[in-house]
Amino acid sequence: MKRFIFTFFLVSLVFNVYSQNADNLVDICSSSTGEDATYLKDFQASLAETPVDQRAPYEKFTVVLSKNTKYRFTICNSEDTQGTGILKLMDANKLLGSSFNESTGKDYQSFNFPCTKTGVYHLLISFRNGKEGKAVAIMSYLGK
Repeated sequence: MKRFIFTFFLVSLVFNVYSQNADNLVDICSSSTGEDATYLKDFQASLAETPVDQRAPYEKFTVVLSKNTKYRFTICNSEDTQGTGILKLMDANKLLGSSFNESTGKDYQSFNFPCTKTGVYHLLISFRNGKEGKAVAIMSYLGK
């Protein structure tokens, strides 16, 4: 019985520490979206490293965006992450915005998206070169 209680306590402690770290990352990331942005929602991703010869995994989130509305999407990596998080906004198979410019190799912490069509969109979070990582993406409202 003592072993069960100890195991339960240990699992609860580990879960609580992870939750606090994720919440802290959300707080840090939402404060970096800018004063002109209003926080709407956060998306948390945690991915394991993949071999070089395999396609990098990603986490996919679905959002509904409204026509004639400006949004800002921001991504922040956890401090203990090896990989650099990449956030992509997709409409079906069409890339609409990304935190990484493949042609220049430059990373951006955020990008703005002026929505021209109400509908369902997808956010993809991955890590460059399939590295292990934890990241938080923030969706913010910029106005009409």
